[in-house]
Amino acid sequence: MQARDVMTRQVVTVGPDTSAKYAAEVMAEHGFAALPVVDGEDRLVGIVAEADVLRDRLPEDPRLHLRRDGTAGGHPALLVRGVMTGAVRSVEATADVADIARVFVDERLRSVPVLDGERLVGIVSRRDVLRTLIRPDEEIRHDLLRLVEGYTGELGSWSVSVTDGAATIRRTSGAPRPSAAVEERALSALARTVGGVVGIRVLASDGPDTPAAVQPVSAHA
Repeated sequence: MQARDVMTRQVVTVGPDTSAKYAAEVMAEHGFAALPVVDGEDRLVGIVAEADVLRDRLPEDPRLHLRRDGTAGGHPALLVRGVMTGAVRSVEATADVADIARVFVDERLRSVPVLDGERLVGIVSRRDVLRTLIRPDEEIRHDLLRLVEGYTGELGSWSVSVTDGAATIRRTSGAPRPSAAVEERALSALARTVGGVVGIRVLASDGPDTPAAVQPVSAHA
């Protein structure tokens, strides 16, 4: 599953010459933690976060902060270009969602812009990734069975069950083609493209429960 499968495509952005105050208003109104900053060709040039517009914009109350030197702070930057962060952590539209999840955990980010080349095409958040884990098991099963039957061309030859995102694919008739090992690898890879699958087990036949593979998705993500 790729970033483009889960990202939000309608992204609210600002330009580098947008008022920093307006950027703050947008974040406050919509509950955004940050806004991508793009140029006139939708190329990502930075990101402005809540902390960026808060920094140095609230003057100290003189009744609470007596200053013997009598100095006061200067004027804060009025435009987004003066407060934004230029070095932006972004991902490609084809990035593996499992890799993005690791970025969120390891770098403690809430969202990342999604690019197609240099152009901004979306944004993916931790919530977007989390939604893939709470899909109903029956919905996952339906999608996985459809993919398996479409890939093999064998309708009615497969049983798919899903429990809490853990999927079991079982051949109920016919023989593995071209071999059980090749079929297992192909079906395991196919299952990893389905949102909500957290583990995969492939059984070669409808015989004893001897799995050809028992693999957590994260081990191969």
